[in-house]
Amino acid sequence: MGKLALNKSTLNHENQRLKSFRQFVPALDLKRKQILAARLKSRRALADFEMHMQQVNEAVAVQLPMLAGTSLDLGSLVQLRRVHQRTDNLVGIELPVVERVEIDSRQYSRLALPQWVDILADRLRQMLELKVRHEVELLRLERLESALQKTTQRLNLFDKVLIPRTEANIRRIRIALSDAERAGVVRAKIAKNKRARMAMS
Repeated sequence: MGKLALNKSTLNHENQRLKSFRQFVPALDLKRKQILAARLKSRRALADFEMHMQQVNEAVAVQLPMLAGTSLDLGSLVQLRRVHQRTDNLVGIELPVVERVEIDSRQYSRLALPQWVDILADRLRQMLELKVRHEVELLRLERLESALQKTTQRLNLFDKVLIPRTEANIRRIRIALSDAERAGVVRAKIAKNKRARMAMS
């Protein structure tokens, strides 16, 4: 930063800067509050998905205890076909939203496999959709955390650095201008007295 010129032009410039900075702060603070609210909502959604996944795991353990001892290859009963997403814009942050999850179920012979495979296929579909939605919510939260950090840094920059520094500059310039004005008055009085003495002699 260059040396501060202690004149009226710089004072006007610093006053304009201070006015601009003070206009940015409420907008940034509002943005930060909106991000905080969205982050809280996202964390709650993640907790819900995790709770539902836990419930599906517990339901499988209760309904399908025979799964532990089976040698059947059941891993490919369901597979993800497509995730339909859109993007929401929250105060300039692009956030993914899952609209629909398409899952394919593999055709299998109901005569060749035990009847509990139907229950398993249903539970696998539930779990796959929950995992997809959970992953997308994690991405949303990551973007919100990043945006919150940047917004908080900018808010702190204005609030704790730029505004106090500009206010200090304005005080310095005003003091310097006031001192210069007083010195000018004193010099004028001295010159007037000098002229008056010279006129008398």
